[in-house]
Amino acid sequence: MLETGPDVTIYSFRLYVAGNTERSQTAEVNLRFLCEAHLSGMYEVEVIDAVERPELAEEGRILATPTVVRLTPPPQRRVIGDLSDHGRAAIALGLPAADASPSEGQ
Repeated sequence: MLETGPDVTIYSFRLYVAGNTERSQTAEVNLRFLCEAHLSGMYEVEVIDAVERPELAEEGRILATPTVVRLTPPPQRRVIGDLSDHGRAAIALGLPAADASPSEGQ
């Protein structure tokens, strides 16, 4: 758990993947990139392999992978896919505007 003051919002994400595939790795890299660009280290990412932990995927009502769920702050948000369109993914996840937007298409 990150140590923070009372006025700091921590974003918590859960990324569901299916095995150690290229698409799963891409989704994790893109999620961490977006978090660093928009949240300055004030985030937590938990990666759950739905193949190894199917009960957690079922509990989370995950129908497709990769899926990222923003757990906090509320409301919960979900995005399916590898998050390669950084601009759309940031908006869909409700991330605050970055100081300097990452260039698209990298």
